[in-house]
Amino acid sequence: MQFSSLTFLFAYLSLTLAVYFLTPLRWRNLVLLAVSLFFYGWGEPVYLSIMILSILIDYTHGLLVEKYRDNDRRARWFVGQSVVFNLLLLGFFKYWDFLAANLSLLPGVRLPQLGIPLPIGISFFTFQTMSYTIDVYRRDAPVQRNIITFGAFVTMFPQLIAGPIVKYKAVAEELERRSHTWESFAQGSCRFCAGLAKKVLLANSIGALWDCQLAAQGAGTLTVAGGWLGLLAFGFQIYFDFSGYSDMAIGIGQMLGFRFPENFDHPYLAASVTEFWRRWHMSLTNWFREYLYIPLGGNRGGTARTLRNILIVWFCTGFWHGASWNFILWGLYFALWLIMEKYALKNLLDRMPGAVRHLYTLVVVFLGWGLFAMEDLAVCGGYFSVCFGAAPLWSAADGYLLRSYGLTLLILTIASTTLGLRTWGRLPERVRRVLTPVLMMACLVLGTAYLVDGSYNPFLYFRF
Repeated sequence: MQFSSLTFLFAYLSLTLAVYFLTPLRWRNLVLLAVSLFFYGWGEPVYLSIMILSILIDYTHGLLVEKYRDNDRRARWFVGQSVVFNLLLLGFFKYWDFLAANLSLLPGVRLPQLGIPLPIGISFFTFQTMSYTIDVYRRDAPVQRNIITFGAFVTMFPQLIAGPIVKYKAVAEELERRSHTWESFAQGSCRFCAGLAKKVLLANSIGALWDCQLAAQGAGTLTVAGGWLGLLAFGFQIYFDFSGYSDMAIGIGQMLGFRFPENFDHPYLAASVTEFWRRWHMSLTNWFREYLYIPLGGNRGGTARTLRNILIVWFCTGFWHGASWNFILWGLYFALWLIMEKYALKNLLDRMPGAVRHLYTLVVVFLGWGLFAMEDLAVCGGYFSVCFGAAPLWSAADGYLLRSYGLTLLILTIASTTLGLRTWGRLPERVRRVLTPVLMMACLVLGTAYLVDGSYNPFLYFRF
């Protein structure tokens, strides 16, 4: 069930909020667990057993880590068991067919491909539960003895299937005691409506242009200008699609009394690839930094070890996104740029004008989106060859597309900056109080109208 669906907006969410707030405070975690399990089971009821098993394993292992805290060896053993279980769970459902297909290329190796559908959101909730036992071991988070409360954390529907990745320690206090105010609920509602508009009105509107250019590549009619136009379209689509969904998740969380971490900070304003990854999907970047990069040694221990750690982290980042070679290459592609910025390009970038640094970053990032978007490496290679000159420079079709999507691209460009927020901040408070409900209602009405009238409503991160 997508947030940007009529079923969610006018049936599930409204009923959930009504039941949640009519329930006494002490029972709200139980309600949250029940409605979240229903939400997850809506599309894949068979995988509810996987979710429940994950809750039981990490709940019991958290208790075992706490019980044997004075015996470091045994505590580490139980942390290791939890990590291994979560990785095996993720590995089997997400990576078995990929590994079986590639290993079967070796002489004498024949492994069956099972074709098991990927449980929605497994990449997100396994990372969340895995970090819980690690944090309990590190004494960064209190152990949770109430299985209902722990289950509510794991299954919390706002961020269950697409993040942001919420660490237990970030919401441990709110799981026990959280306040509900009209002001907070109103702020969460506004955030949700803004996210819905980003997802439905912006991301969906430009996504058709990317599909058109990808089809043109298949038909052999793609031009150089058209290729870059397609990359621009996909870059905008994935940003407004995912950041819009994150805004909706954060908004619903705030309505329910939770403060989820921010996931995006205007990444297309970055002046380096390094800065871009401090602004994009921040909850995932921080997760890999805290639970993989730093434990590996980070940038301590010399250049060779730092290079190794960067390559490992970005290999895992790419592979986390999907069981396909293009995702692995995408991760290593950004590892290469981050290494170059750290050791070779830093002084050069520092001397460049800001506009040049910004342009360089956008070119690197949007080329990376092409690698991310095209799982077939042959198609990807052909598309990139067109972008770099293996086709006519321009065609009449490109002019038509620019006229058709020009205004949309201009709106997307402005919406990617802080111009709107800065303009809003300059308005008198009385004007903002009047305009806020008007704008939020407009977002909801226009978004609903689009959903009623249109059939194009993908969500790119469901497959992760």
